[in-house]
Amino acid sequence: MIRFNLLNSVTERQGGAVSAVERKTSSPVTRLLLLAIVVFVMTLGVIGWDIISTVRAKAVAEQQLEEQKRRAAELEAVMKEQRELEAKIKNIDLRIEAIKKLRNSQAGPSAVLEAIRERIKMTPDIHLVSVEQEGDQLTITGNSRNELAITQFGRSLEFSAGLFSNLGIETQRKEVAPQNVSQSSEAPKVEVVDFTIRCAYTPEKAGASSNSLAAEAGAQGAQPDKAVSGPKS
Repeated sequence: MIRFNLLNSVTERQGGAVSAVERKTSSPVTRLLLLAIVVFVMTLGVIGWDIISTVRAKAVAEQQLEEQKRRAAELEAVMKEQRELEAKIKNIDLRIEAIKKLRNSQAGPSAVLEAIRERIKMTPDIHLVSVEQEGDQLTITGNSRNELAITQFGRSLEFSAGLFSNLGIETQRKEVAPQNVSQSSEAPKVEVVDFTIRCAYTPEKAGASSNSLAAEAGAQGAQPDKAVSGPKS
């Protein structure tokens, strides 16, 4: 009967294979080739990882950019709306100012006469002859037997909180015959003072002028009355 030793044969074959591998790997060319393969594989891995990281970073950056663009668009819309509101408010203010000027211009002569009438109440010795208005310029003419009354009247116009400004007064004395005396009689003539007042009129200051006039009237009421008489005929 024939016997075969399989254990020895397998061991011998394995040992031979290991020896062959060792002989191949011990060669410098083989080792260099293996090292080159390992380096190439690692380089591909690093490059691949870098590409993947770059793509992810680019995607994140693009997302952030889109978010910034969206916020910028929202901010631009808000700023545009704010500019439109400011333009509307400015337009409304201009209309209100135009309406005020129109009302003041419509009030014109009556407002001037009313303002002057209020001041004449404080100086009853004043007699007006004419009031002329050209634009914002007034020319007031009149006369009085009492020069102090003219001074007080001019003062009430000058201190009017800006309603009347750039005041200029011209006076001239003259003698006139009394109207209730016949021409044949030798009655003494009466001395009067003619005055011409030129000033600028600002209707926008009417409210402040009324307050200052009331304060001035109160101050004069608090002072003791002084009898002022003109020259006796």
